[in-house]
Amino acid sequence: MALARTRRSESGFNYWPGFVDALSTLVLSIVFLLSVFLVVQFYLSQEVTGKDKALEQLNAKIAQLNDLLSLEKLADLNLNDQLSQLKAGLSSAETERDRVKGLYEGLAGAGNDAAGRANELNKALDSEKSVSTRALAQIEVLNQQISALRRQLAALEEALDASEKRDKESQGRVADLGQRLNVALAQRVQELSRYRSEFFGRLRAILGNRPDIRIVGDRFVFQSEVFFDTGQALLLPEGRAELDKVASALTDLDKQIPSEIAWVLRVDGHTDARPIFNSPLFKSNWELSSARAISVVQYLISLGVPAQRLVAAGVAEFQPLDTAQTEDAYKRNRRIELKLTER
Repeated sequence: MALARTRRSESGFNYWPGFVDALSTLVLSIVFLLSVFLVVQFYLSQEVTGKDKALEQLNAKIAQLNDLLSLEKLADLNLNDQLSQLKAGLSSAETERDRVKGLYEGLAGAGNDAAGRANELNKALDSEKSVSTRALAQIEVLNQQISALRRQLAALEEALDASEKRDKESQGRVADLGQRLNVALAQRVQELSRYRSEFFGRLRAILGNRPDIRIVGDRFVFQSEVFFDTGQALLLPEGRAELDKVASALTDLDKQIPSEIAWVLRVDGHTDARPIFNSPLFKSNWELSSARAISVVQYLISLGVPAQRLVAAGVAEFQPLDTAQTEDAYKRNRRIELKLTER
């Protein structure tokens, strides 16, 4: 019997060991592929999660940067261009992320070609790393620009504070100068009032108490008949004699008043309310009153009164002393007024 089994053994081929080896190799290959699949799946999920966080942080930084840039009126146009480029990079990164997620989902249902998918995933991961590197570099550049903007804002705030301080100091100086100017002007007005009183007092003493020469307020009033014939602007000899006295008083006054006080003697010509008819020289009361004032001023200048201290003005009938329509009212309104005032 033993001999018979031995012979059968020698005569037949044993396939079992080869089958076992092949099966073991197949199982090991499947296990290896599954291991690669799991490792790749884990690594990919970690990368995708990390990428999402990085993108969220990047979006948050971009939002913060947009807020800062919206408040900064002097933002550089180059920074806006870089932001646009960064947003384009982010959009590309999100597109790439979606593509990787698609690969990941496809990998879940494609166990038979795990090795090929692993190569594609490696390439995708390399691309993601490159995009992440560029994004991080752009974020660093933006952080530096934000720091520079903050420094500029700080410098602007310091300059604004300094400007406000100088403004307050200037306002204080202006207020002080205004007060001193008001005091100086008040002093000048008081001085001019004193000289006016002295001038009018001297004129009163020189001219005497005549009914056709009187003081009305701050003006010395001469009736026109003292200087001119009716409807004329040529000075009468009697008028010139009176103006000689006025010129003498003015010449002395010019020597007494300090040069810094800008005073003038204003000569106003007035007429009554009756219009001028058939006059070969004057067409209206405006022309007549102006011509009379100019005649007085020119004569005073010829007597040595400085021209820069004299002003001639014609008022016509529009500033009457008496509004009645009587001969006495007309006579009162026809006049020459002298007023010592500021220039």
